[in-house]
Amino acid sequence: MEQQPQTEVLDAIAIQKILPHRYPFLLVDKIIELTPMRRAVGIKNVTQNEPFFPGHFPGHPIMPGVLIIEAMAQTGGVMLMDSQTQPGGKLMYFTGIESAKFRKPVRPGDQLRFELEMVKFRAPMCKMTGKAFVEGVLVCEAELSAAIVDRE
Repeated sequence: MEQQPQTEVLDAIAIQKILPHRYPFLLVDKIIELTPMRRAVGIKNVTQNEPFFPGHFPGHPIMPGVLIIEAMAQTGGVMLMDSQTQPGGKLMYFTGIESAKFRKPVRPGDQLRFELEMVKFRAPMCKMTGKAFVEGVLVCEAELSAAIVDRE
């Protein structure tokens, strides 16, 4: 039987129960769709108050591509870690990026929508594809690899 997506919103508080990230490095504001170990859709509201904008770039703020990828990985991390019986005792280590493409700059006021799909899972490793959209336009895509490890 195919799993139905969970459409309940996970807000930042719920995400913090799954991921160890905190300000200024928690880069996903909410999860709007979740099918454990299959698919996750996350949202990041990009504001002028982001700590990276003063230096990237003064007078021409653009969200760094590596942070778009990190936010994408965090969305995938929720999909992966939400299925763990004791996520508090585990961490997800980001292990690889392949075929990353940045198609359009992300600026203050944009809302990023991350769509992650699980490609392969063989414990403790997984591979996911991710896409980031702003107003329905693809701005970034990549294949991401990760591992689940015990928290020490």
